Amino acid sequence: MRRYRPLLFIALLALVVTLVALFDLAHHLDLATLKGQQAALQARVSESPRATSLVYFLVYVVVTALSIPGAVPLSLIGAAIFGFWWALLLVSCASTLGATLAMLVSRHLLRDWARARLGQRLRAIDAGLARDGPLYLFGLRMAPFMPFVLINLAFGLTRIRVWTYAWVSQLGMLAGSVLYLNAGTQLAQVQGVGGLLDPGLLLAFVLLGLFPLLGRRVYDGLCARRVYAGWRRPPRFDYDLVVVGAGAGGLVSAYLGAAAQARVALIEAGTMGGDCLNSGCVPSKALIATTRLLHRARHAQGVGLQGTSIPFTFSAVMARVRQAVAEVAPHDSEARYRALGVEVVRGHGRLLSPWSVEVAGRVLTTRAIVIATGARPHLPPLDGLDRLAWYTSATLWRMEQLPAQLVVLGGGAVGCELAQCFARLGSEVTMVVRGTRLLPALDEEPAEAVAEALRAEGVEILTAHQALRGESGEGEGRWLVVADPEGRERHLPCSALLMAVGRVAHTQGLGLEVLQIPLERDGRIVTDPWLRTRYPNIFAVGDVAGPWQLTHAAAHQAQTAVVNALLAPWWRRKLPTAIMPRVLFTDPEVAQVGHGVASAEAAGLPFELTRYALAELDRAIVDASRVGYIQLLTQPGRGRILGATLVGEGAGELLTPITLAMQHGLGMKALLATLHPYPTRGETLRATAGVWAQRRTSAHLRALLRRWHAWRRG
Repeated sequence: MRRYRPLLFIALLALVVTLVALFDLAHHLDLATLKGQQAALQARVSESPRATSLVYFLVYVVVTALSIPGAVPLSLIGAAIFGFWWALLLVSCASTLGATLAMLVSRHLLRDWARARLGQRLRAIDAGLARDGPLYLFGLRMAPFMPFVLINLAFGLTRIRVWTYAWVSQLGMLAGSVLYLNAGTQLAQVQGVGGLLDPGLLLAFVLLGLFPLLGRRVYDGLCARRVYAGWRRPPRFDYDLVVVGAGAGGLVSAYLGAAAQARVALIEAGTMGGDCLNSGCVPSKALIATTRLLHRARHAQGVGLQGTSIPFTFSAVMARVRQAVAEVAPHDSEARYRALGVEVVRGHGRLLSPWSVEVAGRVLTTRAIVIATGARPHLPPLDGLDRLAWYTSATLWRMEQLPAQLVVLGGGAVGCELAQCFARLGSEVTMVVRGTRLLPALDEEPAEAVAEALRAEGVEILTAHQALRGESGEGEGRWLVVADPEGRERHLPCSALLMAVGRVAHTQGLGLEVLQIPLERDGRIVTDPWLRTRYPNIFAVGDVAGPWQLTHAAAHQAQTAVVNALLAPWWRRKLPTAIMPRVLFTDPEVAQVGHGVASAEAAGLPFELTRYALAELDRAIVDASRVGYIQLLTQPGRGRILGATLVGEGAGELLTPITLAMQHGLGMKALLATLHPYPTRGETLRATAGVWAQRRTSAHLRALLRRWHAWRRG
């Protein structure tokens, strides 16, 4: 019987639609029709007030329970014929009863079926109930623009108690009912077109328009009152904004706050600039630049030269990397930010309350806090790790000697980039990957292109292997013991071990547990679409909040967080939908934005695939750099770009025009119409759009054109 419940729901829905159409109920519940019958209805109320009240109540319950359009006109006319207070009692009780019945229908006929198929999409409602309890439902009820039929159906799929749903719904809909009934009493007095300009009627509808904003403000106030209970707000504040962490997200937050003339404090215990400057983007790309030059010199035959090995010392290479960091560092320095008006406070910041942060024995009070403490390399448990010379992406730059044998644990972006660099410097590199392939975040084809390039340069890739332990022998002999899928052990010579198995949010010592700020399962701070934590005045951006671990993503989040921190509650904005570009700086480079093939298929998006090989591009031919391709996913028949994957030299630079096109709704026709200087790699975009356009021209149209030109030639 249970498996037939969804069919019963569909039959019930079909019956409702049939009744509405058969008896023209929508017309009978139309405001103009009800207004035309106002005098007759008022006469019936005078003759038999109890009977008409009961009929009105039952009709309202049925309309609400069956989701028939007409609740708003019924509310307006109810106030006109019954008067405000009696209509308020009838409407309030009837709407609650009808909504509860609709919720129960959804629960008993749809819940098991819907949760089995829509469990992922229902998590947002479950999370809202878990976080805010009844206040979550109250907030939705306070928003009249939210279709109540969807609320009834959606909450029937949850495990909320019926009594809780009923009383919260009644309270949540009460304010809206008051405004609609007030408008109904004003509308009852309108006798002609001139009455539409009556100040009372205009005010009633203005209040209806403002109610969504007021309702949201009331809901936010109730949520804030709940989370701030037990905390004492300081009578005045030292700062408008305190930023904890001076990485990418923290620096942008402090910069924007100071630019808005707010009083800002920036707390940092380590080196200014965070991981991006000191151990991530800047040093790794400096090392990539050096090793790329080495590789091209060795393979110069493609441009008519003899390949040669450029002499170098590892210490000089690492010195150049550190020099690059030192030259970029002034952009993120204390001196620069102090000149901007930011007070830089050295030490570990710890939250004491929603409005105070302790650092170096000093307590800073502030209206808003931005947490931007970033992430650190993950260190999985490994027996015998102390027997090995091991590094992470944060400590690698202290290395003084080139390791003869480097083992890279992990197959993500960091592992691939650094494995290629050290192979080009002369190390014997082995990558140990637990998964079945490298770069699982990429589609299989571009990931395999990177794997092939690494193998061609001597990197051994051991997929589906598990690191077991580190061992050392006499002298300087060190090995990492790994197991293959069959459990057979292998001893890998290991002069140095690079741990590149991901990153975890840096939340230790922040005092989050004191404020009961929740974390995701992977340790990131839970934030809402406004980047607020549990407390509306405490925000989190960058790697500590995720979901991206990218410098430009942290800056993107910081813009939203600072606006909300400084202007709330008067104005705020959600984090804009980001079309997030991402680049893997191996050789060949891999750049992606939007959907790849795998993610589009997983999301159920129909798409057309257009592909252009770089081997056909004139600039790639003259540069002797013909490896790679560009692949665009577009909406079928329209040319709107859904995603792009680029593999090859300069892929990251070519990604920006595509990101711009996607961000502003420009499609393939815009790429085709854009001129690019010849010969440049930018022509790849126009050439790809040309392939797409060529497919739009049918064989029938081409035949007609041939006949047309033949006719004109005579």
